[in-house]
Amino acid sequence: MECVVKWAGGDSMTFLAETGSGHLVGMDGAPEAGGRNLAPRPMELMLAGAGGCTAFDVVLILKRSRQDVVDCAVSLKADRAETDPKVFTRIAFHYTVKGRNLKPDSVERAIKLSYEKYCSATIMLGKTAEIEHTWEIVEA
Repeated sequence: MECVVKWAGGDSMTFLAETGSGHLVGMDGAPEAGGRNLAPRPMELMLAGAGGCTAFDVVLILKRSRQDVVDCAVSLKADRAETDPKVFTRIAFHYTVKGRNLKPDSVERAIKLSYEKYCSATIMLGKTAEIEHTWEIVEA
């Protein structure tokens, strides 16, 4: 996997990342750090990436388990250290899984497999952060 991150230059704190798959992602700093608030902060993207990684796993595992899943959302709330490096110290993941006649055991198993085995992002973040998982099922 590779990525190139390029500074937009000038007096900005805006950066553009080109991923190995050829996609572009903008990042910017907070105004108090010289940014112009034009794009997400890098740490916001890290948190979003963890949410995307685990949601991908959960949907894939449920589909492979022949569960009729129609939607999956993950809400993440994170705390960071107060001093540098300001790593994540706690992350709460809340999954809302929508489907028809979803089996609670299957949903719980999919989430557990994601955070114990498959989701590289959350497993990596778990090295510095306390991770919490909660979930709910919504009938479609």
